[in-house]
Amino acid sequence: MTIHRSVCPFDCPDTCGLLVEVENGRAVRVTGDPDHPVTRGLLCPKMLHYEHTVHSPRRLTTPLLRTGPKGAGEFAPISWEEAIERICARWTTLIEEQGGETILPYSYAGTMGLLQRNSGHPFFHKLGASRLERTICSPAKDAGWKTIMGDTPALEPSAMEQSDLIILWGINAAATSIHAMRDAQAARRRGVPVWAIDTYRTPTCEAIDEAFIVRPGGDGALALGMMHVILREGLADREFIATQVHGFDQFEDRILPECRPAQMAPLCGLPAATIERMARSYAAAAAPFIRLGSGLTRYGNGAMTVRTITCLPAISGAWQRPGGGVFPGTATGAAFPLHRVTREDFMTAPTRLVSMNQLGHALNELSDPPVKALYVYHSNPASVTPDQNAVIRGLLRDDLFTVVHERFLTDTARYADIVLPATSSLEHPDLYRCYGSYASQRCNAAIPPVGQSRSNWEVFCLLAQGMGWHEPFFRQSADDLIGQLLDFDTPWRDAETTNRLRQGEPAFLTPPVDTGQRWQTPSGRIEILNEREAEPLPRPLPTHAETDGFPLRLQPATTPMALNSSFYEQDGLRARQSCMELMMNPADAGMRGLSAGQQVLAYNRRGEVGFRLKVTERVPAGTVVTEGVWWREFIPGARGVNCLTSQRLTDGGRGSTLYDVTVEVKAA
Repeated sequence: MTIHRSVCPFDCPDTCGLLVEVENGRAVRVTGDPDHPVTRGLLCPKMLHYEHTVHSPRRLTTPLLRTGPKGAGEFAPISWEEAIERICARWTTLIEEQGGETILPYSYAGTMGLLQRNSGHPFFHKLGASRLERTICSPAKDAGWKTIMGDTPALEPSAMEQSDLIILWGINAAATSIHAMRDAQAARRRGVPVWAIDTYRTPTCEAIDEAFIVRPGGDGALALGMMHVILREGLADREFIATQVHGFDQFEDRILPECRPAQMAPLCGLPAATIERMARSYAAAAAPFIRLGSGLTRYGNGAMTVRTITCLPAISGAWQRPGGGVFPGTATGAAFPLHRVTREDFMTAPTRLVSMNQLGHALNELSDPPVKALYVYHSNPASVTPDQNAVIRGLLRDDLFTVVHERFLTDTARYADIVLPATSSLEHPDLYRCYGSYASQRCNAAIPPVGQSRSNWEVFCLLAQGMGWHEPFFRQSADDLIGQLLDFDTPWRDAETTNRLRQGEPAFLTPPVDTGQRWQTPSGRIEILNEREAEPLPRPLPTHAETDGFPLRLQPATTPMALNSSFYEQDGLRARQSCMELMMNPADAGMRGLSAGQQVLAYNRRGEVGFRLKVTERVPAGTVVTEGVWWREFIPGARGVNCLTSQRLTDGGRGSTLYDVTVEVKAA
């Protein structure tokens, strides 16, 4: 037996370090690396048996050619040579007839490795294909943060250890950031109060001191109400504001007078008295720490919500004390020269940009040219993309040539003309960086490829060869490119850190510090007033769903047993979820004559989805919740939760509004 260091590749802020035990070329056990500075041996339930994913009997092991109707999942094995030849021949014809923009790549975060995730970019740039705007997750958070804080680096997440009040705001840390949850629990044992603010009682809410359940999309209104109280009662740090904050006077004069708790209460769903109590407790804390999630940004007002919450430590002065402030996540892109992988210089001219959140529109309505070819890799858009009916309608087009590079026969792969088998993260090298800390780590392949599976980079090199290109870039190995990412002089890492990364050891990156300007904004201050924005000041902003006309706010939430549509191949994890359920408050169920365990339909103008009803007080009246993004073969009907979600975008960052939707529910 040998033990190999590796990294969790999935879209989670912690990017855990793994120890992989290998026997006879197979991974037999995966554990958390006790020497990783963030992981410290702790893994989530999904990764505890990652070997069951890697060696699942569902793994695709050979290229496949569709033999039946689209969506039926009927395929026959073919060779890699035939698959590459067919793909390149079809693309060559399309380019000759209608240009490269008729081809659309679709990928996101099935792997977070810097090489394998981004290795398609240079190929599609050179091909002249349409570009994909990859904004399905949390760009509204980034946009909101930058509006106030500019390029100011986020706190070290370990600053939580110095806080005297911890707020997990819009983050179900027990499911999506277990190490933040562990650290919050440790602080709680030291006597530090821990709050959770969310739209229903998540497992996180059950494990802290106090939970505040807000109306979906109402988080910004809560923050505004709290700030009104802080100012009204003389609890603001006027000295800090005078020297460190830009535009506070306008905010105080124009916005906050209309944000009394009584006015904000119906918007955020909390009683005015609760808003007042929260404000006083927040202002009384010397160093309150807000850990900001992404879920609260997936509304039409998502960027404004983050702007508003980010004002709280500016008004209270919390930023000036260790442990105080807002942690939205880390941005470490400048630590590695990613342009050496993405190669924007391969584009002869910028091609059109297509939002991944509006794939249904792109496949059905784009013209000049229409999308005639789709290449999907490390993503499952038939399940995870908004407005599922529109997406599937596009995937069913007879004239759409679809190629899917995947580990499993996902919902999307069932609509493919050609399916290519993909490696898992244990079967290829890569370099990883976190967005929940400043840790980074390189890893090598721990086992040989399963069957004939190949990595993203290997496939794009084959496709480049099939297109007849002689570009030396596509003749490099993965290790060559990873070496280029590490061979880069940057203040983010010194020689010792770089050497640790080259040896496969976890290491912390260090954000450069500008000793002359703490706040990396144009004014050099925290910019509550930002004249460059269409909305210069934070203010109450409604969600899209306010005008949808259906009575129940739907929250498609996370689960500890899956990550979007990943991990449904593991029978054990799937069994622990039982089935695709819809959680509803007893009052809402009684009003509709519905009972626990009953099959129900949630519906709106975009479609209807079948669920088994779970009646629970964990969900407030007026809200319904479903957890996970289930595969079609495991659900009661033909559609999943994203049949109900919308292609509408956020107010900043052009992100998804997956949580900004209303429905009605009836018996099936």
